[in-house]
Amino acid sequence: MARALALPTVSAVGSIDAYIQAVRQFPLLSEEEELTLATRFREEDDLDAARQLVLSHLRLVVAISRGYLGYGLPHADLIQEGNVGLMKAVKRFDPRRGVRLVSFAIHWIKAEIHEYVLRNWRMVKVATTKAQRKLFFNLRSLKGDSEVLTAPQVAQIAQRLSVKPDEVVEMEARFSGHELAIDGNAEDDEGLAPIAYLADHSSGPEEVLQARARDQLQGEGLQSALVSLDPRSRRVIEARWLAEDNPATLHELAAEYGVSAERIRQIEVRALQKMRATLQPLAETR
Repeated sequence: MARALALPTVSAVGSIDAYIQAVRQFPLLSEEEELTLATRFREEDDLDAARQLVLSHLRLVVAISRGYLGYGLPHADLIQEGNVGLMKAVKRFDPRRGVRLVSFAIHWIKAEIHEYVLRNWRMVKVATTKAQRKLFFNLRSLKGDSEVLTAPQVAQIAQRLSVKPDEVVEMEARFSGHELAIDGNAEDDEGLAPIAYLADHSSGPEEVLQARARDQLQGEGLQSALVSLDPRSRRVIEARWLAEDNPATLHELAAEYGVSAERIRQIEVRALQKMRATLQPLAETR
């Protein structure tokens, strides 16, 4: 669906500002227009109708993605991940339920960006369970204006989010000194909040790579895993995961190889999966 829709990308227009200006040119849909297009897509598999639905909501993705800039991840990548969530929302949207697409899409967009943040932000290694991930995305909003949490506040947050008090203290310590945009509404219904979409995965290749990065990535196991990759895959992993400063964005690598950012992401995922066969046995012995 993503390939067939041929959506505008940051790399295609040249910059984030140009992309934002471009998506603002797509008109918003009236409720009647949205119903007509969604019905055409659902009943006739009309991809042009789906494309119009997606294009009219690209500005929503831009707005939501800004809330995640504090994690230090490239804005272009956040937008791309949000667009994936938007397309998933359009695919699953049922106009007969009487809900506007914007309300339905918000949760899918945030869920996709949440997954991207958890995969890529190296400080998130502490968030290994669903409860800890909920803490990760809600601590800042629950903390409010307090610079340092008091013992009663720690206990209250721990009880509210079903985590241990020392986990609240550790997470706060990791946030201190960093101006982070922690998104998350404590009033969200538990079943609808984006955090509900997050799976509780055990340690995978991303976590192993993050651990190696903190140790300057000099272990023999990682080097063997890298050697097993083809040159392009190795270049993607090194540029995205092993760079000490300013890791490359999907769009930068896409421009380097003359392919789409989505293609680079596919290469990255497959390379990580291949490396897992070498890295996971080492991780299990530690």
